[in-house]
Amino acid sequence: MKILRKKRVLLTLFVGFVLILFFNSNWMSWFYPIQYKDEIRQYSKTYQVDPFLVASIIRVETNFKTSKQSNKGALGLMQIMPDTANWIMDSAQVPKVPLDNVKHEPGTNIELGTWYLHNLSAKFQDNPVAIVAAYNAGPGKVQEWLNKGVWDGKEESIKQIPFGETRHYVQRVIYYYRQYTKIYNEF
Repeated sequence: MKILRKKRVLLTLFVGFVLILFFNSNWMSWFYPIQYKDEIRQYSKTYQVDPFLVASIIRVETNFKTSKQSNKGALGLMQIMPDTANWIMDSAQVPKVPLDNVKHEPGTNIELGTWYLHNLSAKFQDNPVAIVAAYNAGPGKVQEWLNKGVWDGKEESIKQIPFGETRHYVQRVIYYYRQYTKIYNEF
């Protein structure tokens, strides 16, 4: 009798869970949350960058965890290298801030990273795949690959990217971008 009651309770809980998922049209957002939406929205609008692309890069770089620093020294949510951060602050004419702020303040980091994506967008004629590759490997490397015909900058030929880390990075960013754009109607 006790086993039968346990099975009924478990069945009831399972059916309840399935119904919640079924009636909640946005249930996938539980598995693919986006944090710092206000900051992403603000700077994406300012620098005319797709906010889902920014969110996808943050997801791959740090999974929305602030204050990260890579082994190579990249800082914060969007993993910006210190030299790149300083160059962005000079080029974008944004107020200079200490690198500690770039690492620990989400808004500062997202602003710099989003401006950088805008800059890469201009260099790579709004080709999102090449932009993502350049964000990871550097614009000089990606431009070299394109000039030498090593890679044509298209999604269909990502497997031709000569750096395994960059190839995998681009695939992951594209994956999360597709998930976010399917799940969220708007940013």
